[in-house]
Amino acid sequence: MASEDEANAAAAAADEGAEAPEGKNWRRKGKHDKPKPWDEDPNIDHWKIEKFDPSWNEGGMLEYLQESWPIVKGALKEHGISCELNLVEGSMTVSTTRKTRDPYIIVKARELIKLLSRSVPAPQAIKILDDEMNCDIIKIGGLVRNKERFVKRRERLLGPNLSTLKAIEILTGCYILVQGNTVAAMGSYTGRGLKQVRRIVEDCMKNVKHPVYHIKELLIKRELAKNPALATENWDRFLPKFKKKNVKQKKPQTKEKKPYTPFPPPQQPSKIDAQLETGEYFMSEKKKSAKKWQEKLEKQSGKAEENKRKREAAFVPPKENTAGPSESIKTANDNSEIADIAKSLKEKAKEFRKNKAQENVRAESYLASNEEPRPKKKKSTKSK
Repeated sequence: MASEDEANAAAAAADEGAEAPEGKNWRRKGKHDKPKPWDEDPNIDHWKIEKFDPSWNEGGMLEYLQESWPIVKGALKEHGISCELNLVEGSMTVSTTRKTRDPYIIVKARELIKLLSRSVPAPQAIKILDDEMNCDIIKIGGLVRNKERFVKRRERLLGPNLSTLKAIEILTGCYILVQGNTVAAMGSYTGRGLKQVRRIVEDCMKNVKHPVYHIKELLIKRELAKNPALATENWDRFLPKFKKKNVKQKKPQTKEKKPYTPFPPPQQPSKIDAQLETGEYFMSEKKKSAKKWQEKLEKQSGKAEENKRKREAAFVPPKENTAGPSESIKTANDNSEIADIAKSLKEKAKEFRKNKAQENVRAESYLASNEEPRPKKKKSTKSK
């Protein structure tokens, strides 16, 4: 039976086909908007709503649980746990017996019931009774408010033909089932598989990172783990860094609200009022045309002068660049360097003279002699 939307689309397509002239093929919008074989069938009533027939679902909602319950009961009996399925109330109950030895098995049995209620197949759900197997039920219903966006992101987690989900299962080593508002995952915490699954699911539903990018990271980590030399090193330099690109939306232009005044705005002067003010109203038609012609000539002459100035600007030689602030800084730096070099040369010359004076020292000046020292000659001063 065609849905209501399909019926509307079919009726619209039929109307368009009736109105279109012969020999013209109207281009329809939409990729899948193509004529169906049942659109023009007069025996089908597209607006009829058929009543529910019990033959469509003979087994009922609990048919699968009823069929697989002996398998569940046998698996729990091995661990000394009794179970009961109440089809009237729609409940499953597990309890310990005198044969129960493992105290933690009752918790595992409760997790088994949770997985069965999330539509996990019984052969897969029974594996939770093993000590190494754990489960994690991730609630995704409250992460997205918009229903259409929620469905879109949940389909993104599955991928085309469940390819994305299968890749995540292989790389994390977990069993994943997306059902309704929950994601059931089965695996081990030792290999960090369940933690990775939870992170991938939450990032996908919160629109933080696409599952494909997580798959790329897991593939790179898998290859790096094979190299024992990189076991103690940080792998961040090998992992790709994906930047989230948000398209900036244009902000709506809001007009500034003017302050409210009870008085209306002042009336603008009319064309006749402007002519009365300038005196043009009382001029003859000949004078008016002469005035307009004069204004037009003035406007043309102003425009011609401006164009002439633009043409002559191309032939004006450019001004020479005077010493700017950068050049003055350079000259100051050069002067300071020259002063430093001169100072260092003077110091080196002084040291050289001292060393030369020490080499030319006479030994006789340090020996005592019997000769009396010669008296110094006094300079005679002549009086004028």
